[in-house]
Amino acid sequence: MAIERLVEPTLANGDGEEERIEISLRPTTFNEYIGQTHLKNNMKLAIDAVRKRNDGSTLDHVLLYGPPGLGKTTMAGVIAHELGASLRVTSGPAIERAGDLASILTNLKDGDVLFIDEIHRLRRAVEEVLYSAMEDYKLDIVIGKGPAARSVRLDLPHFTVIGATTRTGSLAGPLRDRFGIIHRLEYYKEPEIEQILERTAGILNTKIQPQATKLLATRSRLTPRIANRLFKRVRDFADVNGDGIIDVPIAESALKLMEIDYLGLDPADRNMLKLMWDNYGDKPVGLTTIAALTGDEATTIEDFYEPYLLQLGLLARTPKGRVVTEKGRRHLQGVHDSV
Repeated sequence: MAIERLVEPTLANGDGEEERIEISLRPTTFNEYIGQTHLKNNMKLAIDAVRKRNDGSTLDHVLLYGPPGLGKTTMAGVIAHELGASLRVTSGPAIERAGDLASILTNLKDGDVLFIDEIHRLRRAVEEVLYSAMEDYKLDIVIGKGPAARSVRLDLPHFTVIGATTRTGSLAGPLRDRFGIIHRLEYYKEPEIEQILERTAGILNTKIQPQATKLLATRSRLTPRIANRLFKRVRDFADVNGDGIIDVPIAESALKLMEIDYLGLDPADRNMLKLMWDNYGDKPVGLTTIAALTGDEATTIEDFYEPYLLQLGLLARTPKGRVVTEKGRRHLQGVHDSV
């Protein structure tokens, strides 16, 4: 059975309560959306241009990519709200057949925004249907079977696709080329995470001292979703072991209980680095070997462990494999005094 990681940048599977709270914390306008300034400025310009033309044209299709938990889904909602459009949400794995996509597309209305999360996981047959839909607003469907089968082309309303992916390299070239606006979401800065935590505290009606906000921001892996998750756990700790106010001692005690160290690493991160160092020292280690050492899937290592460890400089990628850096080794040596 998989162990829940508090610093996992994805929503917990089947956790409806976490999803409900996260949705309540999501901003709906550009003014409320903290961080990603370059992306916001570019999207504001594109949306203002569509409004100014007022000729019935729609926003270019948008591809958002970057590590999980940085706000791709939230940005899709903000874009739809700023356009005054309805947002339809689905995901690549959920669209199993071309007929599923056809059903979604034929139920759209002019100006609607279709958000496809994990778009890199679309099946090839589904992708091919999406090509003409995105480019020409046409849907080609086959009616009947065998010799009697015939192809029918249907007109679709003009809509905007917003795709989100953590792996742009897995997207087929023809699909990627159909997006007119492509942006990467970057890791947040600590002052931006502090602003997000202050906003979350206000929405959840919880008092938090400024120094405690700074402390949580340093442990949040520069990721809003993780910051909000840690905040909720620390709030629970404050309610049970204090007066409900989050101060530095309460935050430190809660984080120690959760085994989140001063860089935001959890036991799984440290275990991976330790296994690599203990078994291979400063020699490169292949991705499949790391997966075998930790018992995780190679894609899990690549998508969820690596990005932040690379960002911190604790791990390095070389042509021959992954290497624990000197900084990573020093962190492992001193971590017992900091957790």
